[in-house]
Amino acid sequence: MRPAAQAPPISKAQRSVDAETMRAVVRLRYGGVKMIEIEQILRTRSTPDEVLLRVEVAGLDRGAWHLMTGRPFLLRLAFGFLRPRQRGLGREVSGTVLEVGAAVTKFSVGDEVFGIGAATFAEYAAAREDKLAHKPPNLTFAEAAVVPISGLTALQALGEVGRLVAGQHVLVLGASGGVGSYAVQLANAYGAEVTGVCSQAKAAFVRSLGADHVLDYTRNDFADGTHHYDLILDLGGNPGVLRLRRGLTPEGTAVIVGGEEGGRLTGGMGRQLRALLLTRLSGQRLTTMLCKERSEDLDELAGLIADGTLTPALDQIYPLERVANAMGDLEAGKVRGKSAITAARVRSRIAS
Repeated sequence: MRPAAQAPPISKAQRSVDAETMRAVVRLRYGGVKMIEIEQILRTRSTPDEVLLRVEVAGLDRGAWHLMTGRPFLLRLAFGFLRPRQRGLGREVSGTVLEVGAAVTKFSVGDEVFGIGAATFAEYAAAREDKLAHKPPNLTFAEAAVVPISGLTALQALGEVGRLVAGQHVLVLGASGGVGSYAVQLANAYGAEVTGVCSQAKAAFVRSLGADHVLDYTRNDFADGTHHYDLILDLGGNPGVLRLRRGLTPEGTAVIVGGEEGGRLTGGMGRQLRALLLTRLSGQRLTTMLCKERSEDLDELAGLIADGTLTPALDQIYPLERVANAMGDLEAGKVRGKSAITAARVRSRIAS
């Protein structure tokens, strides 16, 4: 019997290269998915208040698409006007701690964590201690990766900004998306009567999250006067301010999160400013928010997940080489809940 062929031994030089570099998603310019490349680059280094993570899985949130395209143009004031200051993409992450900075006290080497890092579509990433939490033991890395930004936004929009109380009627526009999938579950857990707005194709998914009622946005108008809501979470970025007001009770609150159809320059900021102006002229409260990236809120989410109150809605897991496909599916509205990216060569899979 002929002996099985053996792979050639890895040289010391190659081991040294592997230890100093990593695969990562990079781009030099703003634009569409054609700007994305997978390169072998120098391995990330961490600062004293950061940990270095082996990235198990990275979450794909809408913000990654905005940073890829550089739209709206207003965000370029913070991230680089003519070209991105940071070549990498991705912020949500779950992984294993490989190194801890001198100022880090909460985590140790080997801890499994999730949270918000920098350039997480890669094999390694750095993350600040105050933007991480320990991964709930009942979650896979993939499930944990899709929690941070979307979960934090839903938690803060309902409680801190929306001031939700039990018994209120809550409307979630964009209920099948990343933030919406958490908002429906949280509002239901807090004792609200929840109505989710989505496409007919995603209605069963939104009901499975705990929505009491589901409206098909192509056939039903939430502001037709049939029902009025104590709290509206506008996660879709579509309705005008006056339409939001028509859907509210006389003393209701609308929280505008983002704005996907507000134009290339401001991305809906004009609509948010109009909302803030009108709130001064009526008993209704129209407001907006930016997600606060706090480890204490991540800890709260971890507790809700650990006790079964909250379940991440994970749709698909894409290998690093298919980030462009993942971005395309997100932009086309094909995702139910959240998608994730893995750089692991052996463990990567596509969920059905």
